[in-house]
Amino acid sequence: MKIIFSEKFYNSTYSRDPAAASGRLEGIVELLLQDKNLIFQEPSPAQDEDILRAHTKHHLSYIKKDSLLYKLASLAAGGAIMAAEEAFMGSPSFALIRPPGHHASADGCWGFCFFNNVSVSLLKLYTDKKIKSAFILDFDLHVGDGNINILSSRSDDFKVNILNPRDERSGRSYIDEIKDYMEQLEDIDIFCASAGFDQGLEDWGHLLSAEDYSKIGNLMKKYSEKLCKGRRYALFEGGYNHDVLPKNVAAFCKGFK
Repeated sequence: MKIIFSEKFYNSTYSRDPAAASGRLEGIVELLLQDKNLIFQEPSPAQDEDILRAHTKHHLSYIKKDSLLYKLASLAAGGAIMAAEEAFMGSPSFALIRPPGHHASADGCWGFCFFNNVSVSLLKLYTDKKIKSAFILDFDLHVGDGNINILSSRSDDFKVNILNPRDERSGRSYIDEIKDYMEQLEDIDIFCASAGFDQGLEDWGHLLSAEDYSKIGNLMKKYSEKLCKGRRYALFEGGYNHDVLPKNVAAFCKGFK
């Protein structure tokens, strides 16, 4: 399994929001490096033409006004593209990137996001005629409105199924919702996760354990193998308790790989 990561993401000065906080990524990297079956790869920035498949020229110009923000946001989008391409070629991938992206819409953004990494990566595969359909599991605490705005109800023939699980009665019911949805899927070319960890028991959502995240990763593995030759990748989104974030990410990767 590939981990897409650059030490440039350690730079916490691009913004003052929780996703940019100093120390957020270090513990994750330290723990993932202990698994010798994980292969780290350095991404390259997305090109403007890649970003413009998901965003307007106005939005791109707005982000470019801050050179550091543009540098890191385009690198995150490039990491998402690398993860998607690795997944398409048969290597499950987790992109440990920031800024996150699932709240970025075509012509605007909020929620610590700037470019929509999911959309940029999937539209790259679609434009290269590698896929015509996708399933997105967004298990972040917050609904990925940017993913929905860009990828739902498209005028072309790219078909995208998006699930933001809403059953928060328990970790078990949350996972059951995911499984039940996946059971109904068909004609999917690739699986992608907007992998937010702020639903964690000790994070903002107070819902999911490390074991739950492992089960979610395993469901991604099981149903991608059933439907699309195991093509699957995940992009880092939320998760803000630095003390528990590493174990939750590692647990997801354990089930996912």
